[in-house]
Amino acid sequence: MAEVTVLGAGTMGSGIAQVFAQAGDTVHLIEVSLAQLTRGIAVIETNLARSVEKGRLTANESEVIMGRIVGSSDLEQAKYSELVVEAIHESLIAKTEAFRALDSMCPPETILASNTSSISITTLGTATGRADRVIGMHFFNPVLVMKLVEVVRGLATSDETHAHVMDWARRLGKEPVAVGDSPGFVANRVLLPMINEAVFALYEGVADAGEIDTVMRLGMNHPMGPLELADFIGLDVCLSIMSVLYDGFGDPKYRPCPLLKQMVAAGRLGRKSGQGFYRYPA
Repeated sequence: MAEVTVLGAGTMGSGIAQVFAQAGDTVHLIEVSLAQLTRGIAVIETNLARSVEKGRLTANESEVIMGRIVGSSDLEQAKYSELVVEAIHESLIAKTEAFRALDSMCPPETILASNTSSISITTLGTATGRADRVIGMHFFNPVLVMKLVEVVRGLATSDETHAHVMDWARRLGKEPVAVGDSPGFVANRVLLPMINEAVFALYEGVADAGEIDTVMRLGMNHPMGPLELADFIGLDVCLSIMSVLYDGFGDPKYRPCPLLKQMVAAGRLGRKSGQGFYRYPA
């Protein structure tokens, strides 16, 4: 077992911290916002309590797992870790700053991984002096349920780093898939244009949101319609990924729908704001 740092205690960060702790690793969960750190820890406690209620864990096992997670707002805690997984918001500037800071304090052997869903791993690697030990480790939401991890290799990522992270993902009970460092990787390069096209269909008045989602659920056997899924992901995240695809490829087929931009500008971000393509109770 090893020491791991997860940077960011939001929805993804807290889930990532829990899966590492459940696999036996000691986890430093670092979040600059104390309020968010408190929420992230509370989410993990709730998840574990639910597992105890359903008989998946004993109360003692839950306590042991929770005891492996140490919350902090001090980035210096990362210097004790063999692996750091960055899971902050999807911003190249913010992630680059985080990687520079981590590179300055972590030992040379520490692997720096990003949970980014679309940003170039090669670019993040150039912000450090250890590009060979920088890699993408893209988990999917909800982390505790979804088996897939996209393991993204930057231009300079070493064979050793790649193999180590692939093995580590398997130890977490995940199914790692090796993908190249291309805008959106595989999942979001395929998924987000579909969502964006659904927004265009709504924007052009082809059908309303419920009808579009029903077509995709019943006609394509999708468990969730694209607009409902966009609300679940967060419309700001969808726009960010579409912008990365559009900028990265320079192809008009990745142009974000004007309606998507309007909704983000209006603060209608989906479930997290209470309103997106649908309304959600408080």
